[in-house]
Amino acid sequence: MLKPETLRERRKRELRQQLSDTATVMFLERGFDAVRVADVARACGVTEKTVFNHFGSKEELLADRWDTHVDALGARLAEAEPLDAALEVLGEELDFLVASARRHGWEEIRRFGELVRTTPALVAHHRAARDRLTEAAVQALATRAGTTPDDPVVRITAAAVTGLWNVYALSLQRHLPKGAARAAREVRADLARAADALRRGL
Repeated sequence: MLKPETLRERRKRELRQQLSDTATVMFLERGFDAVRVADVARACGVTEKTVFNHFGSKEELLADRWDTHVDALGARLAEAEPLDAALEVLGEELDFLVASARRHGWEEIRRFGELVRTTPALVAHHRAARDRLTEAAVQALATRAGTTPDDPVVRITAAAVTGLWNVYALSLQRHLPKGAARAAREVRADLARAADALRRGL
């Protein structure tokens, strides 16, 4: 049973969300490079140090879902079949995206994706985050198999599993113009096809 959230934890979570939401709006309006962390802090009525207490970098203000992916994939790989574990995590991320689109509009989701793809610092951040996701998968798979992280089977399995994140990103980019509901269906179908190819051993 999950422990109830304390008042301190709730306030911390709410401030983190406020910082991320405010930064996202500012980045979309002005461009990522034109907005400083100090600008986001000022807009939220906090210090720059407070922002960095919640986010390790400026890039994380916008791309703040990677920690969720790393934790969720690691936990699921401890029990579920690797591809099923990855599809579950990506399915939840797609649900989160569709819910965000309902709140903010699909056009904002499209602009968000365009900002990430056209900003070198964000592209680099996403690549580094995917590498971190792969290493987390390596550790989880090695522990489950009772082997070491340098086991070649563990390494190639982790690379294949987290390769689904590339499929997800490219599929989402391709299908975004079709609207939230149809895009979600198409992305799920692409992920299922990719996973089936891996299950068949390519």
